[in-house]
Amino acid sequence: MDTVTDNRYIPPMENFTHDSLPARVVFGAGTIAKLGEEIDRLGSKKALFCCTPGRKDDVTKLIAPLDNISAGLCPIAKQYVPLPMVEEGRLVAKEKGADCVVSYGGGTSVGLAKAIALDLEIPVISAITTFSGSETTNLQAIFTDGVRIGYKSDWMLPRTIIYDPETAMGVPLKIMIPSGINAIAHGVEAFYAQGASPVNDLIAGEGISSLASALKRMSSGHDDVEARGDGLYGAWLCGTALGSAGVALHHKFAHVLGSTFGLEHSMAHTVALPHSVAYTLAGAPKAMQGIAQALGDSSKDAATALYELNVAIGAPTSLKDIGMPEEGIEKAAKMISDDPYPNPVAIEYDPIKAMIEDAWHGRAPTIG
Repeated sequence: MDTVTDNRYIPPMENFTHDSLPARVVFGAGTIAKLGEEIDRLGSKKALFCCTPGRKDDVTKLIAPLDNISAGLCPIAKQYVPLPMVEEGRLVAKEKGADCVVSYGGGTSVGLAKAIALDLEIPVISAITTFSGSETTNLQAIFTDGVRIGYKSDWMLPRTIIYDPETAMGVPLKIMIPSGINAIAHGVEAFYAQGASPVNDLIAGEGISSLASALKRMSSGHDDVEARGDGLYGAWLCGTALGSAGVALHHKFAHVLGSTFGLEHSMAHTVALPHSVAYTLAGAPKAMQGIAQALGDSSKDAATALYELNVAIGAPTSLKDIGMPEEGIEKAAKMISDDPYPNPVAIEYDPIKAMIEDAWHGRAPTIG
């Protein structure tokens, strides 16, 4: 029965099931200084720090004041988490006798840390400097003999996540802008993936709104600690919602682009997102309305709003421009349609091919 309270109409609540992964989040400027406390909290004494080669000096400085912790360094993280890198990291962890693994950076570093933890069954702490979102899930793919193989384990869910926007200031805009759209993609699919729920709608909506605002400020001369903090907050929310709700067409599209053509992960997500949303638009009208509202323009469809956001913040809009060969369009369409992820609109080869063609040329998404 519908109810009215204080002259406000409250619609009847639909049945839903909501799963939520546990998380400890330490958020705010300067919180990276609490890293030693978080390691101590786990009772760990031998921490292995994972990062990309470019963050080695930053991590070396981070390790220096940790007097009561034996810290090892593993600066070998690579995009898409290839198995040879994982095997090397696991060997280093065993040689060091690591009893926890700490990632510093974005999703690439998180991926290496997760893969090590999966094998050694030791806890993970993640200090995040991009809008990754990977740190919010217990999932990780490892690129093995040309195939993306997914794993799920609670050992891969970080026990503590540190979001310090001051550490994010060192990451250039050319990385942070597509990283932010990648994070928005997590929130978008949380609205209509199989595990969607009213709780995830609230979390994802807040996350998308915070990220969109942050990206607009960052790209227009107001790139400061506050903007990056708002982006990290939004990325955490969107990742949390995705970890509960699951994924749909967009993530399949982005995964094919990355694993098949070697496209940079966040850029592939950025270009693909408006088009995968346009494909799905008719199958989830309520969700799409919520997404458009979170983006700040409910007068437009969600796909157009996402495309216009990319243009406004200087994000890539063309698969051609980020390195996908035109002859790969048919191959990608076949890979997506032959082994689809669950999606509100059925996945069929011809419309998927047309979707990819739009994305390759950088056209605005086709609606209807």
